[in-house]
Amino acid sequence: MQMEKTDDCCSTHLIDGDGTFVDTGLDHFIKEVKLGECGLSYAIVSIMGPQSSGKSTLLNHLFGTNFREMDAFKGRSQTTKGIWMARCAGIEPCTLVMDLEGTDGRERGEDDTAFEKQSALFALAVSDIVLINMWCHDIGREQAANKPLLKTVFQVMMRLFSPRKTTLMFVIRDKTRTPLENLEPVLREDIQKIWDSVPKPEAHKETPLSEFFNVEVVALSSYEEKEEQFKEQVATLRQRFFHSIAPVIKENRDLDLPAHKVMVATVRCEEIAKEKYSSFAANEEWCHMEEAVQSEIVSGFGKKLSGILNFSLSEYDAEAIYFDGGVRSAKRKQLEEKLLQLVQPAHQSMLGHIRSRTLENFKEAFEKALNAGEGFSLAAVTCTQNHMDKFDKGHADAVIEQANWDTSKVRDKLRRDIDAHITSVREAKLSELTSSFEAKLNEALSGPVEALLDGANSETWPTIKKLLQRETESAVAGVSNALSGFDMDEQSMEKILTGLENYAKGVVEAKAREQAGRVLILMKDRFSILFSHDSDSMPRVWTGKEDIRAITKTARSSSLKLLSVMAAIRMGDDVDNIETTLSSSLMDMKNNAAVKDRSITIIDPLASSSWEEIPSSRTLITPVQCKSLWRQFNSETEYTVTQAISAQEAHKRSNNWLPPPWAIVALAVLGFNEFMTLLRNPLYLGLIFAGFLLFKALWVQLDISGEFRNGALPGLLSLSTKFVPTIMNLLRRLAEEGQKPITTTDPRRNPAPVSRNFQSGSSSTSDSSSSSSSSGVTSPKEGNE
Repeated sequence: MQMEKTDDCCSTHLIDGDGTFVDTGLDHFIKEVKLGECGLSYAIVSIMGPQSSGKSTLLNHLFGTNFREMDAFKGRSQTTKGIWMARCAGIEPCTLVMDLEGTDGRERGEDDTAFEKQSALFALAVSDIVLINMWCHDIGREQAANKPLLKTVFQVMMRLFSPRKTTLMFVIRDKTRTPLENLEPVLREDIQKIWDSVPKPEAHKETPLSEFFNVEVVALSSYEEKEEQFKEQVATLRQRFFHSIAPVIKENRDLDLPAHKVMVATVRCEEIAKEKYSSFAANEEWCHMEEAVQSEIVSGFGKKLSGILNFSLSEYDAEAIYFDGGVRSAKRKQLEEKLLQLVQPAHQSMLGHIRSRTLENFKEAFEKALNAGEGFSLAAVTCTQNHMDKFDKGHADAVIEQANWDTSKVRDKLRRDIDAHITSVREAKLSELTSSFEAKLNEALSGPVEALLDGANSETWPTIKKLLQRETESAVAGVSNALSGFDMDEQSMEKILTGLENYAKGVVEAKAREQAGRVLILMKDRFSILFSHDSDSMPRVWTGKEDIRAITKTARSSSLKLLSVMAAIRMGDDVDNIETTLSSSLMDMKNNAAVKDRSITIIDPLASSSWEEIPSSRTLITPVQCKSLWRQFNSETEYTVTQAISAQEAHKRSNNWLPPPWAIVALAVLGFNEFMTLLRNPLYLGLIFAGFLLFKALWVQLDISGEFRNGALPGLLSLSTKFVPTIMNLLRRLAEEGQKPITTTDPRRNPAPVSRNFQSGSSSTSDSSSSSSSSGVTSPKEGNE
């Protein structure tokens, strides 16, 4: 970067010889001359012309600049390369001068035309006044040095710009004695010819030169030959610039709209906006807020952020105040939009945190209200209103003054989330409530229904119906009372109550079907109880006096009654003939068989898959299933009846051990002589009595009647194993009793010890028998003793 500075003048190399824009130098130059403080109150003057025509010398004398001048003693050569810019000294308003590289220079050669067009375009784009330096002797000449330059200026102006007046001030150097009044018409005529000869776009074929340029002509004496006169003329021209720069600019009516002013305002306002945007993005407080809001709610978010935004926008306004109002406002709006785009994600995060926290707080408050016993609907309305108000308050704290964002979607989302949570809790509470009463109904119905069906009789289903009605009414009343806090419509409440009633019916039906599935077991249990127990619920002992046929019929009839009760669900008032059909078909099978023998046209009423007047939904056991179950029941209980009959017969045999009456008479007749002999000889009678006692002892010890209860052969086999051990035990006890001394202190009581000794002997025999039983021989009498 090349930059030169004197006490009153500061210059910079704006575009170097290679055509590169030196932006760093321009930035420093703008700050140095405090161009930002000038606003739009400044002018730009540029000069173009042939190389070594004294352009830099003219500018230095005219505006007090310090551009490098050619050293005449070193010969003619290129002095200015590219474009230099400097601020005029002592001229107000602020005036910037650009010194362009001369044309027709031998140093560039063939590249001269390209750079010439580029520099001319740049000068026309940014300058308010363009000085065209030309030699006096070139006026009127066809091959004058400035003609190619003028052609280039005119072509560029029409091709790139709409009509706008730029002042072209032709400075005639080294003026001769010919008066300016004579030179100016010739020059203007030459300029018009050049304008007419330049190819024009279709839109500007008839556009006059005056639409694009305001042409002025001044003449200066030779600097080398008439230096003092040159300086006087330049001083006069300088005064013209000093006093007339504003009128010159204002005369151009398009300069208030002008592309130049708009372009400068656009560039500068964009630069200021970019600087303020970068400054805001790097602001420490904003960066801290941006980071913190990602994880938590930032207190005073909206107020703090609005303050930072206001500060950035205020700085922009202060620096861009002097530029075109339309451009300034547009760029300010763009800056504001960019800043709001930058902070919008943080604002959205802030609203998201507020919404999430509000929702969580609502859930906690709602749960506490319900746990405290508050009605569901009242708790829902109260908590919803309170927390929506809290969200609005938090949202107001997060509002950014400069933004006009529609945040209703966030609020709507919160309301939807709250409503969804209320609906979820409502469904859960209703489900919990109905489940609770369903559990109570299940407990109140399952056990009693099962017990009633186990003891099935004619009153079973009426009793179940009453039980169902009582428990259902109780549950419905409880649910209705609990639902009062939910503020439900009648249709929804009726749906829940109907569902509860249906559930109760379902419990009864399910339990009935469950019991129907085990009806065979229940029938056998009932038969077993009735058949094996008497009316006092005591176990029956088949002694031979019982009427097994009648008992069997009674037990089977009761089991058939159970089957008829379990065949269908009877919750209504309808009367059916299931019991009659089963009884006539299954209990009177012999009569039915006889009828069938006489007529083969009789139809079996159980040969069907449904009962008359009983729908399939209420059928538990079909007729054909009843017939099959009854057949299986009879088959499985037949053995119990057979066992009872066998027990009766065995009991009869065991009690019938005496000989027949005729045998007793024969023994009495044929044994009369022997009986008389015994009466005549008491010794025989004593032996017989002793034998009787021994036989009686053996009878008791061996439990002969019990052994023969199960038949003769089994009894004989059992007695054969016990006989010898029992005899040995009796003899041993008798021997032991005989060895004991007999006391004779009281002769009157002598017979008593004999009786006791005999009883002791019997007891000892019994003990011996028990001992023998423990050693492997079992005595049936042992349990009786």
